[in-house]
Amino acid sequence: MNFIGLLVTLVAAFLLSSVIGVWLIPFLHKLHYGQTILDIGPAWHKSKQGTPTMGGIMFIIGSILACAAGWCTIAFSAQGLVDASGHGTFYLVGGFLMALGFGVIGFLDDYIKVVKKRNLGLKAWQKSAAQLLVAVIYLIAERIFAPNDLLWIPFAGEFSIGWFYYPLMLFIIIGAVNAVNLTDGVDGLAASVTMVAAMGFMLIAAIQSFTQMDLMAAALAGGCLGFLVWNFHPAKVFMGDTGSMFLGGMVVALAFGLRKPVLLLFIGIVYVVETMSDIIQIGSVKLTGKRVFKMAPIHHHFEMCGWSEVKIVVVFSAVTALGCLIAVLSLL
Repeated sequence: MNFIGLLVTLVAAFLLSSVIGVWLIPFLHKLHYGQTILDIGPAWHKSKQGTPTMGGIMFIIGSILACAAGWCTIAFSAQGLVDASGHGTFYLVGGFLMALGFGVIGFLDDYIKVVKKRNLGLKAWQKSAAQLLVAVIYLIAERIFAPNDLLWIPFAGEFSIGWFYYPLMLFIIIGAVNAVNLTDGVDGLAASVTMVAAMGFMLIAAIQSFTQMDLMAAALAGGCLGFLVWNFHPAKVFMGDTGSMFLGGMVVALAFGLRKPVLLLFIGIVYVVETMSDIIQIGSVKLTGKRVFKMAPIHHHFEMCGWSEVKIVVVFSAVTALGCLIAVLSLL
């Protein structure tokens, strides 16, 4: 029964990610890989100065190893691997490789910030070019191993959009990865929201018998939960761009693996709102000289309104859960 493989994956990802922290956090402290808090954020975040970053390594290693364990558990069972998509192995392996690619970009960004002492990390054009390269390689691989030009529209079905599929998917991939990265600004926020999103993907994958995507989602959910042992407020470690960009890649990989990237509008509703708040704020300041929010992205606005970091995490996670429910209903 596939449930056993999923349970193995979920539990293994949680244990591996949390246990890795026992070794990794002191190691990062020893290397002085502490986060530099920029002046553009809330003033009280300055107390977090020096908290180790690059902690995303925990769930990167944990989720990959756990998913491999779960895959083996199912593959060697009487049930074997069954996937309704017919391309499950590509979307599993290719998805992890894409997420790793984005994680490497994030790692380079973090490395430059904490080791080279350049607060802004990679230059904007360098980061954009690297993200574009990873996304293009993934789409080329999809074209070769799992050809697709269908766009699923909620409550309407699938429609062929021809070659327009590729520029649209390129926009979705890069937009989603940067949106998850933007969400990582409060202790436990990105990990909690992504854990709930992963559970939503787990449910959808189970309903539609996408076994490999179920495994990937379970690994992501367990990895985020294990990381929260160390990252929940007050955080003992930050995931850094290493972790947030990997999470963005994983969320994208799950949506693509289910062949329904538009699900990100529902399951990733918090990511969408975070990004839109930033765009609205920048646009308003440039056009009118006035701010719409007290601070952007929107989680900082709520901080400025007096919300605690824990309250923000709980509310944003609940909103994500609601988005997951809408995503499930859109498939019925």
